[in-house]
Amino acid sequence: MIRTAVKLSLSAATVNQTAKLGVSILHRSPPSRLVHDGINGLNANPVALQMINYALSHARSQKSDESYAQGVLVLEQCLSTQPSEGQDPAGDNSRGMVLLAMSTLSSERGNFGEAMEKLQKVQDLTNSSVGVRLAALEALVGLHLELEQDDTSSVLADKCLELLENNEPGSNGGDFINARAKAVKGLVELVHGNTASGKKENSEFGFSAAESFFQGLKDNPAITGSTALSYGEFLHAMQNFSLAKDVYQNVIQGVSKNEEYSNPNALAASNMSAEEVSLAATCALGQLEAHLGNFADAEEILTKALTITEERFGSRHPKVGVVLTCIALMFRRKAMLEHSSALLIQEGLYRRAIELLKPPPLDSEGTEAKVDRSDIVALARGGYAEVLCIQQNRKDQGEKAKSWAEAVWRNRRLSLAEALDVSNTSSAVPIIDARISRVL
Repeated sequence: MIRTAVKLSLSAATVNQTAKLGVSILHRSPPSRLVHDGINGLNANPVALQMINYALSHARSQKSDESYAQGVLVLEQCLSTQPSEGQDPAGDNSRGMVLLAMSTLSSERGNFGEAMEKLQKVQDLTNSSVGVRLAALEALVGLHLELEQDDTSSVLADKCLELLENNEPGSNGGDFINARAKAVKGLVELVHGNTASGKKENSEFGFSAAESFFQGLKDNPAITGSTALSYGEFLHAMQNFSLAKDVYQNVIQGVSKNEEYSNPNALAASNMSAEEVSLAATCALGQLEAHLGNFADAEEILTKALTITEERFGSRHPKVGVVLTCIALMFRRKAMLEHSSALLIQEGLYRRAIELLKPPPLDSEGTEAKVDRSDIVALARGGYAEVLCIQQNRKDQGEKAKSWAEAVWRNRRLSLAEALDVSNTSSAVPIIDARISRVL
């Protein structure tokens, strides 16, 4: 009991010290100084930016509940010192940036409800710039996609287009706002597998609707970050592998730590943040190399993605399971195309991925609709099932896992069998988007 009391006392002291440090940062510069952005016309308090960067760095330094709580406390202190809501654009922009950062920390800990609450508050900052509100809407779309709330994500994506319509023609940042808003809607169409008429047969790969939102982006210098990643995934799905590879590489090279706050043009949050985008682009590039048959490069890139994920989220986070599924599928493709055997490697990867993704047990009933990250779980369990079915003494277990995976699979473009089939290299390929833990 005494040890517990001492531990709690020390923890409270640490939190208090962190909060004081945040306040000290706040008073280093006069509050009248502003960050001016020549493209989006974004004005914000530079001290708020310092506190945001400090809070994010501190929270991620130990990846513990305590360090994250301390990071949030710093941001709460920062928010409380900003001008009241609606007083001026600079104050609303600063408040919006702090709320974006708070949503990012919440989503990293799996608290999606809290993250979305903060993002919704940004929409109430009517004096904030279009860039700030678009970043919040984009993040809301991303979180709803990860939660498989696709109808809501579609409604929110339409609101992104409304922001675009309300943005004054010829205003600063027009190209950037235009590309970003359309890419958000394009990503939703990719996930939905929709076409212009709603009928897949009107397009070979089922993406004519998505294509309408990505038109004109090929040579557009305004596309960066999540916008560019979504465009690259569209190209990848359409099997324009060469251009998709260039886009992925540019995303990885262009994203730097905390870029979304040091560069107002790249404001982003939650699973659309710069680091999440960089990780997802690395993961997508590894999958693309596997689809091209470049397995040595694929293994190297996906191993790098795994290391980044473990360092960012910790070794037991579900996102690690997402990347492990990509690696397992790469080994599956390699084994089948090279007529080799990698059953032990595949089985180990699938089992570890399933453990981290935490699906219900196979003998659970009535739980299919409640499976988180159902696309990824179904791929992992479906691949694992095929490994088991090859072994005569485990075939019954494999058939049970296969039936479960098929019942959980929700993807609208591919059946589970098509997603796992690598025998026809000209067929549509599944792409795991690590940002939103969905299969495109």
